[in-house]
Amino acid sequence: MEAELHRLQTEARAALTASVNALGLEAFRVKYLGRKGLFTTVMRALGDVPVAERPRLGKLANDVRQELEEAFAAREAELAGSQMAVGAPRSDLTLPGRLAPFGKSHPVTQVMEEVCAIFEGLGFAVAEGPDVELDYYNFEALNIPPHHPARDMHDTFYVSDSVLLRTHTSPMQVRAMQKAAPPLRMIAPGKVYRCDSDITHTPMFHQVEGFLVDRKVSFGDLKGVLSVFIAKMFDKKTPIRFRPSFFPFTEPSAEVDIGCVICKGEGCRVCKKTGWLEILGAGLIDPAVFKMVGYDPDAYTGFAFGLGMERIAMLKYGITDIRMFYENDLRFLSQF
Repeated sequence: MEAELHRLQTEARAALTASVNALGLEAFRVKYLGRKGLFTTVMRALGDVPVAERPRLGKLANDVRQELEEAFAAREAELAGSQMAVGAPRSDLTLPGRLAPFGKSHPVTQVMEEVCAIFEGLGFAVAEGPDVELDYYNFEALNIPPHHPARDMHDTFYVSDSVLLRTHTSPMQVRAMQKAAPPLRMIAPGKVYRCDSDITHTPMFHQVEGFLVDRKVSFGDLKGVLSVFIAKMFDKKTPIRFRPSFFPFTEPSAEVDIGCVICKGEGCRVCKKTGWLEILGAGLIDPAVFKMVGYDPDAYTGFAFGLGMERIAMLKYGITDIRMFYENDLRFLSQF
């Protein structure tokens, strides 16, 4: 039996070395180490040897089996590491590399970055604030007290009676003025939230609030800044008009329109045959807001404006449905 074990050990070593793939390894395992394999057959003959020889031959048999099992595991790992398993392609180091497609910024992000870059070029600093805001900053400090009818315009998501998801980035106007004395020139980009959803509105959208506070700031300064912005964002020849409007935190207030970028002012479905498209709201900061932050309204004046990024992106790229920005369709997003 001892001679048979040594013969089997030598034969198995040679067979394992000759196994060059997963199929060969499995055939080796079945032939030598399986329940009906050659090693099992030899072990069954252990009962026929003299009793005095059984301990020595039993230990030899266990040593041989352990050696073969360890050798099998090592050979299996070696073949797997060299990718020589059946069905696995060999590596061709001469092939050119495969470049993954580069990701791109979302079109709304691209437009927001462009808007911020224009205003930064005009000397405006960028400020950011919390998405979850206090009612005080979102409404009261902006001259919108409780039960004011202007609150109905915002369709607010309330977390509690005093906490909400901000409906505009204008709260940063108050926060910035509370922290610093004039002169101030800032923009506040970010997400805002309102209970609204259709082809031109989404429950979450992006806005840039801008404001400037100094001595002797006039409506003419506001018109100058916005005219430069529109010329850089769209075209130098883009027509602009200011229409009287109402916002609780500005007085006087205005809506700003540009000539329709779709029909070039001739009248179409997008501009409702008027030739004009509303682009943003603006006005001189109401003295009541200055009093809330401790500024002297007799010494300082300022202006503020707010524009929606999705609205700007739709006009810039001729998109008619705002929901396309959020459907994650790569065919649409990859165009920008």
